[in-house]
Amino acid sequence: MNLIRSIVKLFKPKPPTKKHLIIPDTQVKPGQPNDHLHWAGQYAADKKPDVIVMIGDWWDMESLSSFDVGTRGYEGRRYLADIKAGIDAMEVFLEPIRKEQERLIRNRDKRWNPRMVFTLGNHENRIARAANADPKLDGLIGFHDLKLEEMGWEVYGFLECCVIDNVAYQHYFTSGIMGRPVANPTLMLNKMHMSTVQGHVQDRAISFARRADGQRMTGIFAGIFYQHDEDYLTPHNNLSWRGIWMLHEVHDGAFDEMPVSLDYLRKKYDGDL
Repeated sequence: MNLIRSIVKLFKPKPPTKKHLIIPDTQVKPGQPNDHLHWAGQYAADKKPDVIVMIGDWWDMESLSSFDVGTRGYEGRRYLADIKAGIDAMEVFLEPIRKEQERLIRNRDKRWNPRMVFTLGNHENRIARAANADPKLDGLIGFHDLKLEEMGWEVYGFLECCVIDNVAYQHYFTSGIMGRPVANPTLMLNKMHMSTVQGHVQDRAISFARRADGQRMTGIFAGIFYQHDEDYLTPHNNLSWRGIWMLHEVHDGAFDEMPVSLDYLRKKYDGDL
């Protein structure tokens, strides 16, 4: 009987798998470099993932920050400038993808139209918090200013979970009655009981477990993807790993994860602009 099972397993067709590209927190703000976003877009065009997930905090929205109101560093910040910086940066990211799609059409090659998912982060959610705190702003500012749907993104709200191929994506997962972010990917797996990916945390971390049926589960804190240093972080924390992730062979929550560092992207694509 065991021999028969082994033979059946050997000749059983493998299930189709997918590739997911994950872009963690970019925290785009006026005056900061964004050529790394072109590198990420070129990498996407080269590798052609089935899914692209922007995990949130693409925008920094420092004009709506409540942490340093009244300080000298707060002077000169403008909502419209923040919005424009993020939209311009998104165009930088999408340009290589669109060019590759156009090339495939011209050459009558197989089309590539990845599913593009954006899970709003706490920095984008500053818009909703500002409107809620000052009712006069209701209707004047909102998520529609980000123009995500117009650029082809499927948008999930702040702390709204998006499950793709049995992998759960969210800007961050919460724990306890206060809804605070989970402290590490092990706790995230213990809470969600499925493969999970989040952003929000300034460095990458990964943990592994198995479901009751033996299928692998992986929990990933995806880290950050920007070139600038943050004033609110210590010099040590500004040395955190920076990059994007490609998940290969994604099926039913299992995958082979591959971190792709900002340094690698710079070496491969710098000069393509």
